[in-house]
This record gives sequence, structure tokens and C-alpha cells, in this order.
Amino acid sequence: MRKLQAQGIHHITLVGADRQTSIDFWEGVLGMPFVFEQPNLDSALESHLYFDPGDGRLITIFTSEDRKPDPERTSTEPGAVHHLAINVSKATFSQAVERLDERGIKHSGVKDRGFMDSIYFTDPLGFLIELAAYRFEPPAGSSHAEVLLEAHKIRVAKGDYNIAEVHLADAIEAIILRSQQSLSDDRTPKQAY
Repeated sequence: MRKLQAQGIHHITLVGADRQTSIDFWEGVLGMPFVFEQPNLDSALESHLYFDPGDGRLITIFTSEDRKPDPERTSTEPGAVHHLAINVSKATFSQAVERLDERGIKHSGVKDRGFMDSIYFTDPLGFLIELAAYRFEPPAGSSHAEVLLEAHKIRVAKGDYNIAEVHLADAIEAIILRSQQSLSDDRTPKQAY
């Protein structure tokens, strides 16, 4: 038996209300360019809108002019999507509270997640959105996932409850030690003063 090996998210499709609500939220609030539209090929009464979340992948929305926005929180039952986390830079994140407030969008305020900071709010249809900003940059040639895997190992070995910035810093150092060569025979920490 062999796996069907994933290589990233191709796209995520959400059920939207009317077309303009989707455009106003995904592009007008979150800044995702509206890049493509065609009919929903499985339902002729719906449109299929495509937005670029910033990494070239896609978030798509099925829309119908017969559906109106309902801000009631979407289902959190088993099998439902709890929320969608969107990566933003620290510069954008530092402005998020102000920019949500100026639109009158209720939000959670900044939440400390140890390895990232988060703000939660709902879209016009009650779907929970998270703005997430990493607290670290991975070493060149590595990914955020690699740093988190290494930080997890360090956290577990230390018996700590959750990942903290010290685990991230140690993980980055460990990855660099493995991936980048040095002319030094001894790369351990030194007292230079």
C-alpha cells in the first residue's frame, strides 16, 4: 500500500452568499486579489470566485445571488471547519486591531500562541477567520513547519507545556548547525567578552 503524497494545499472552497459580499470581504477587507471567476461547474446557479491569498494558491467561494449573508456562527460540529488561518506579516499584524476596529468588526484582540500571535473574527457569514503572524523566520532553505517540528522535539524533551520563543530559537540554531557548514571545529557557544 502506498500514500497519496500531498505537496501543499491546492485551494480551499467555501460556500458564500452573494457575489459582492465575497468580493468585498476577501479582497476589500483581507486584500486578496480577485483573480478568476467562472460558473460552478457542478451547479449552474452558482458562480465560482477565486482569490489569491498571497502565496499563489487559491481560496475559492461558491456564490449565489439567492443567498444573503447570515452572521450566525458557522457549525463547529465534528466534521466542520473550525476556522481558516491567514498568514500576515508582523507589520500588517501590528495594524490589524486598528483596521478591524475602524470597520466595526468585532475581534478577539491579540492572542499569544507561543510561536505566533493571532487575532480572530468572523466573516459576514459567521465563518471564523484567524490572522496569524509567526514570531520567527525559518533559516534559509527551511520552512516554518521544519522549525516547528524541531521546536516540538525540544519542548517535549524539556517537558514544557507549549512551544515558546526559546524553543524556536534553539530549533533554528539546531537546523543551522545541521544544514550550514563551518570551518570551525568547535561550534559550541563561547564567551567572547
